[in-house]
Amino acid sequence: MTTESLTSRPVRAPASPTPVLSGLGLFAVLLAAALPLVDFFIVNVALPTIGTDLAASEAVLELVVAGYGVSYAVLLVLGGRLGDLFGRRRLFLGGMAAFGLTSLACGLAPDAWSLVAARVAQGASAAAMLPQVLATIQATTTGPRRAKAMGLYGATAGLSMVAGQILGGVLVAADIAGTGWRSVFLVNVPVVLAGLALAVRVVPETRSPRPEPVDVPGTFLLAASLLTLLVPLTEGRAAGWPLWTWLSLAAFPFVAAAFYAVERRADREGRTPLVPPSLFALTSLRRGLLLVLPFSIGFSGFMFVIAVALQEGAGLDPVDAGLALLPLAVVFFVFSLLGPRLVARYGTRVVTAGAVLQGVGLALMALAAWRFWPHLGFVELLPGAAVAGAGQALQLPVIFRVVLSEVPPARAGVGSGVMITTQQSALALGVATLGTLFLSLVPGMGMRDALVTTLLVQLAGVVLTGLLSLRLPREVV
Repeated sequence: MTTESLTSRPVRAPASPTPVLSGLGLFAVLLAAALPLVDFFIVNVALPTIGTDLAASEAVLELVVAGYGVSYAVLLVLGGRLGDLFGRRRLFLGGMAAFGLTSLACGLAPDAWSLVAARVAQGASAAAMLPQVLATIQATTTGPRRAKAMGLYGATAGLSMVAGQILGGVLVAADIAGTGWRSVFLVNVPVVLAGLALAVRVVPETRSPRPEPVDVPGTFLLAASLLTLLVPLTEGRAAGWPLWTWLSLAAFPFVAAAFYAVERRADREGRTPLVPPSLFALTSLRRGLLLVLPFSIGFSGFMFVIAVALQEGAGLDPVDAGLALLPLAVVFFVFSLLGPRLVARYGTRVVTAGAVLQGVGLALMALAAWRFWPHLGFVELLPGAAVAGAGQALQLPVIFRVVLSEVPPARAGVGSGVMITTQQSALALGVATLGTLFLSLVPGMGMRDALVTTLLVQLAGVVLTGLLSLRLPREVV
């Protein structure tokens, strides 16, 4: 063979090795995953103190919660797409830095409306950061390593939601250096600085091999859909249900239909819409998302209602109100570690068993509220909280694994964005629906009966979750 024939043959560049997420890298992204969820719940026990200190009305206080949740939900899918397009590590680091800065702005807010604005910006920064976590896990792990990482992600998510409320109570009561409620936001700053120093070194860069431009019409229509639903539901009761809330709710189905039509047309034309309808052809994703909705609505609604009931009804201080849920957090953590082994043996029937346990736990807590009110605290809630925590731990991590099990790595950002948007929207809906139900019942029924009724409504949602779990694929990839 001549030299000329050798040089005339086209030479292929060696394929770049697939990036691998190390143990420290996984820790860094899971730390980032915990921050937005902790912050969604950490303000629940701080709201009374914030209202007193800033002379904020109930409607404005609800915006402190809703402003964060709505901006977070609205921008999550866009955050996933931008990560696919520009690099997930880049968006992850930028979003984390912005989360630290906006947390600082929340902690230094001079008045209620400044706090609301800072919370909206904080939600937007979380939306840039969080989709990159799941997308990075999907793109850098396979097989058993991915299963373990997804299990740890689900455990982190569930534990963060409970720990946020406990931490909020402890920080408000501790009044570190006279910061009071401000410490629930300022605590994020050193955590973000440490997370950034670690992530810069250990989180690999990944992006979609075929990145698509941002779907501008889809982005605006998805934002409009979520805003027309979530804003009136979260603000309606406190504002007295003015005309704009009803007009907004009436517009929701039409805006949502327009969003679906635009996305379906883009999918048919070969473009990649913001939320590809073809993605829902994946049975595991479609059925898994149906479980995310009732589970997350019930979870966030319960956390909000129990915080209000324990402080304003049972007269507990923020620390005792937060610590009343400690059994739920501890048992959740233990059972989430057992989950992967149980799933390997019993498949998705673990989710069904978890729903049964959660239902029993809720029934025990409702019974405790009925019998011991107003002397309701750690001891009285212990049996129900522990059983409910076990049940929740057997559901959430497994559901997350199921949703993303068939999503190809090229669509990791889109898939994770869709799942987290569904979860976050449901968390906001839980506060809006179960929270509104509880607060509306209190004047006529009293705090005890309103709490018991709300817990029984949540129990109905748990039954629905259990029934839907029977339709999940038996095995988890």
